[in-house]
Amino acid sequence: MAPDPNSAEGARGWRTPFAALALMSVANAFAFSTWNALHTNYAVDVIGFGGEQQGILHTLREIPGFLAFAAVFLLLIMREQTLGILSVLTIGVGVAITGFFPSALGFYATTVVKSLGFHYYETVAQSLALQWFDKKSAPSRLGRIYSYASMSTIAAYGLLFVTWKWFGLDYVWAFLGGGLVAIAIGLFVWLTFPRFENGVIQRKHLVLRRRYWLYYALTFISGARRQIFIIFAVLMMVQKFGYSVSDMTMLLLGNALFTTLIAPRLGRFIEIWGERRSTIIEHVGLMIVFAAYALVADPWIAAMLYMLDNAFFSMSIAHRTYFQKIGDPEDMAPTAGVAFSINHIAAVFIPIPLGLLWDVHYTWVFWIGTGIAALGLAISFLVPRDPARGNEVAWPAVALRPATETP
Repeated sequence: MAPDPNSAEGARGWRTPFAALALMSVANAFAFSTWNALHTNYAVDVIGFGGEQQGILHTLREIPGFLAFAAVFLLLIMREQTLGILSVLTIGVGVAITGFFPSALGFYATTVVKSLGFHYYETVAQSLALQWFDKKSAPSRLGRIYSYASMSTIAAYGLLFVTWKWFGLDYVWAFLGGGLVAIAIGLFVWLTFPRFENGVIQRKHLVLRRRYWLYYALTFISGARRQIFIIFAVLMMVQKFGYSVSDMTMLLLGNALFTTLIAPRLGRFIEIWGERRSTIIEHVGLMIVFAAYALVADPWIAAMLYMLDNAFFSMSIAHRTYFQKIGDPEDMAPTAGVAFSINHIAAVFIPIPLGLLWDVHYTWVFWIGTGIAALGLAISFLVPRDPARGNEVAWPAVALRPATETP
């Protein structure tokens, strides 16, 4: 029997699940990169934010991520693919309208809209990737999607740099352009791609399993250190080293180019070396980077550390493929939402206290980051060499439930 062309496995030509996911990732990355390149300078130069206000902004920004578990309830009324497209349209709208509300309250509100789209898209994208890609090729295919998203980031930063430096583009038009690109791509995917049928019906309720505890722990640690990278590494560039909008755009452009080149190789590296070694290397590298952040005095070295930090972030692909190997096929969608909520527990509570600590002495923030990475390294040694259902943890004494558990 010929495969169903509307199934994930039977799709042929260019309208494949991989292409749909890649295009949505490109749209999401373009809108987010536009916002990311501008938001710190916009907050400081236009609205007058300091460390405390930045902490509030990023706490609000992460609340939709904390509530990502609610995505599973939306799947009762729509397909995951549809939710992914709607999420792309939402981030596009949020970014497009940002420059029209140049006040603290307006910036907070548009950031929440943008964040709803971003986090719900990331939740759905993770679930769809783990369903649509087979276990052997998932790391390299995820690496390729990371690479395409980075190409989109390069395009966004390149356009911002050229139009800002030579054509005097202001914040209103920059935000508007970035959002409209995402909206256009989202509509294109909506109108041209079929609705793919998944091979396994996903559970439409929250799933928390004790045998997934190590995946939850890795996800929590990743969320905690991610906040320091996203908020305070950038804030260090702007406040300590005086990076302007064009300087930050060039840094982020170079970072995206580096990710474009290295992400597919990191995916292949994970396939060859496995999740255990990859996760250990990731956290050793992060400890070195965060300690160096606290000590760095040269803006060029700080820029290189920022790029290395982002490369290690790309290695979190190993966390997802570890879960793909140990998880039930029906758990991919509900666990993606739960994992994003766990990832954002730290995101909701870290920014404000660390923002206050930043105003006292910024290096303390990065020493805390070093400690978080050290904790991640400790639990990385519990990832088995060959993760599978029934072999979730390398130290059997902490496997809290047998593999034969039922939902």
